[in-house]
Amino acid sequence: MSIEIVRNYFKEFGLEEKIMEFEVSSATVELAAQAVGVEGARICKTLSFKDGEDGCILIQTAGDTKIDNRKFKDTFHQKAKMLSPEEVVEFTGHAIGGVCAFGITNDKVKIYCDESMKRFETVFPACGSSNSAIEFNCDDLYKYSKAIGWVDVCKIPE
Repeated sequence: MSIEIVRNYFKEFGLEEKIMEFEVSSATVELAAQAVGVEGARICKTLSFKDGEDGCILIQTAGDTKIDNRKFKDTFHQKAKMLSPEEVVEFTGHAIGGVCAFGITNDKVKIYCDESMKRFETVFPACGSSNSAIEFNCDDLYKYSKAIGWVDVCKIPE
């Protein structure tokens, strides 16, 4: 089970007890916001894209954003093509609804944080299941997700 991968990953940092599990689904931004009790923008969604022929790019971004195709192409020098649900599991070990950047062992996965999250003191990414989350400030999210950089590839609604 994917949440167990994340729980074991966080054990090495003494953070496994910070994982919140809900009686209700948190599989979408809206459901996660209701479960946590915050505005949807503070939910950290993890989007997965193809990277060349055999790699994956994970973008952790604020819940109210959308990918800006021009910014994505300018940053990564390729079109933004989302992975299929099967490819998401193959690369991350997590199914859609619980995708996160924690406990990823596949070296073909590149993890980034989008600047859109810096508007908030804390954000809530999933923890590998469709009914989990953890609260992190942006520095800790970057650190524990082992992100390789901050990017600006999203549109924030006006």
